[in-house]
Amino acid sequence: MPLLSILDLAPVAEGSNPGQALRNSRDLAQHAERLGYTRFWLAEHHNMTGIASAATSLAIGHVAEGTQTIRVGAGGIMLPNHAPLAIAEQFGTLESLHPGRIDLGLGRAPGSDQLTARAMRRTLVGGEERFPQEVAELQAYFDDPVEGQPVIATPGAGLKVPLYILGSSTFGAQLAAYMGLPFGFASHFAPQQLEAALHYYRQGFRPSAQLDKPYVILGVNACAADTDEEARYLFTSTQQAFVNLRTGKAGRLPPPREGYAETLDPAYSAILDGVLSEAVVGGPETVRNGLTSFAERHGADELILTTQVFDHNKRVRSFEVVAEAMALTPA
Repeated sequence: MPLLSILDLAPVAEGSNPGQALRNSRDLAQHAERLGYTRFWLAEHHNMTGIASAATSLAIGHVAEGTQTIRVGAGGIMLPNHAPLAIAEQFGTLESLHPGRIDLGLGRAPGSDQLTARAMRRTLVGGEERFPQEVAELQAYFDDPVEGQPVIATPGAGLKVPLYILGSSTFGAQLAAYMGLPFGFASHFAPQQLEAALHYYRQGFRPSAQLDKPYVILGVNACAADTDEEARYLFTSTQQAFVNLRTGKAGRLPPPREGYAETLDPAYSAILDGVLSEAVVGGPETVRNGLTSFAERHGADELILTTQVFDHNKRVRSFEVVAEAMALTPA
């Protein structure tokens, strides 16, 4: 069976606020640690009122301070938004405070609209087209410094924080293969190129100092409850959020709605059929069968689950149901 991990967007529910969302993330990570999940990642997004993890390294520090053993990291940092040295120092600081527990997943999308991306990076040299060079630069900052090296990340140098390439297309797969890094595919919202990306990654993989063979992490939208019916009801919050995002009405996470899918315009139903085609929603048996089948079909080494449930306690329960169904070993 693959390892199981969590990708958290620190969702801000309607009627709540970012502070509570971040406290919920920390609480969820504490439960995940107890339940036996491998890692807990937070994602970088900007100019989105429903996501509280924009300052991702700070959110990671908040979660890491509240846990003891689970790996914590970024899923991911959108590197075109940042100078590689700044990220090396931030994650070098996290690794110094929480040694052996910090991961750094990297993506080349801005995690926002283009106007917000320009506000983030302004006039610094960089961007999506320089992503491979900036990953290499960042990796070098974590290596042992050499004599005469003019710029040294402090903290960061020599800490060898593990890097992961994240993507939703074949570009990231090819880069991860070339650099010999683990590859995480965003099948939780963009499953269309999954098979092609995995083919390129596995065929082109070159061993590296970090990794000797391909390692695949696949994102899955998962919503579990004690019954299939309850899980489908809770999952309507995710469905509403995706429709709102794709129609320019993104906001805070809405409460679930009975019969939501049945009321949708066919065009919106098609949107959901595309982005959520690999979602796993249901009670214990449905979840176990769905996750197992998905992992076996694609040869996943690890599944990283994201769950957008309006009620925090029910979101925690969703991960408990998954852990029980998949026989995770509690800490």
